[in-house]
Parts: sequence; structure tokens; C-alpha cells
Amino acid sequence: MKRLLIALAAFACIAAASDPSERLADPAQEARARSLFREVRCLVCQNESIDDSTAELAHDLRQVIREQIAAGRSDQDIRDFLVARYGEFALLKPAVSAPNALLWGGPIIVLLVGGGLLILRLRGRPAPAALSPEEEARLAQLTREGRD
Repeated sequence: MKRLLIALAAFACIAAASDPSERLADPAQEARARSLFREVRCLVCQNESIDDSTAELAHDLRQVIREQIAAGRSDQDIRDFLVARYGEFALLKPAVSAPNALLWGGPIIVLLVGGGLLILRLRGRPAPAALSPEEEARLAQLTREGRD
């Protein structure tokens, strides 16, 4: 029963994302559109592409992309339009830039700096002092008592 529900849900998502009445007449243009759909994040769902989403905003974005492809705009022009309108968050794979590199590399940098500081701190520790003769005698006494 659970598998049937999952299959029906998957079918509903696919059906919603590719309504035949909305498709472009040219199969090559429709293929370009579908490729772009997989690159654009659903701004409602946030972890799905607009190709997988059934949200109304995803539907609207699919229509916008199809309209722009029909108008002759290039894939990069359409990506630029979406970024200008919604920000880089709209792309599932944002462009490599200094702020993005810092965002992704920041945790690694923090770990490396923290590890380096920990190593420096541990190296700078003085060696433990040797036991005094009184402490050694007391340790020996405690060790003997523990065995008995």
C-alpha cells in the first residue's frame, strides 16, 4: 500500500511538471526548457527543482522559462534573468564567486585555523615536572596498598 502511494505521488509530480498543453511545440526547445527546469530551485519548496515541484510558483517559473525560450533568449540570458529577479538562490548550482567560495570554504578554513591553534597550544605546554622524592615515596606506598 505504501509503495502504491509513493508511486502515485511521484506520478502526480511528474504529471504536474509536464502538462502537455503547456509544452513548447518545438521538441528541441522543450528539451532546453526541461534542462533549465532542473537547474532552477523552487522558491517555495527550496530543496527541489521547478521540474519536480508542484507549487504554483514553480508552475509560473516554468511558464516564464518557456516564454523566454520561445522568444529566442539563450540559456545564459534566462539564468541571468532569474538571478536578477530572484537572486542566486534561485539556481540549484550557483556560479562560483568570491562570496560563494567564502560561504562554502568558510567551515574548512575555521577547522584548519582551529586545528592549527590547538596544535600550537599543545606544543607550547611545558613538560610535566618530575615527582619530588616525597611524592615518589607516597606513590610507591599507595601502589603497595592497592595491591594488598
